[in-house]
Amino acid sequence: MRYAMALTCAALMASPALATSKKEEDCTHQAAVAAAVQQARLDGVPQNRVAETITEGEVSWPDRYSNAIPIFAAQIYTIKKRDLRETDLRAEWMNTCMSN
Repeated sequence: MRYAMALTCAALMASPALATSKKEEDCTHQAAVAAAVQQARLDGVPQNRVAETITEGEVSWPDRYSNAIPIFAAQIYTIKKRDLRETDLRAEWMNTCMSN
């Protein structure tokens, strides 16, 4: 009986850690996409080719995250390049994502 209770308690305590881990993993992939779009913008890739250009190379995220490239691009391409050079979008997105 004690063993079963201990296992139940351990499982309940592990759940938030697993959720945090999954959230952190998700945010990390999203931040990598944001950083890739930022770099494409700085490299002068036209917005209508950004998804194709990024996915032609090697990416560090699962395929489904590539669907977010046009969404990120729509916002990132409105930022002036001089401002993008001074901003770490990966870190900013990670911070925003983890705090939500």
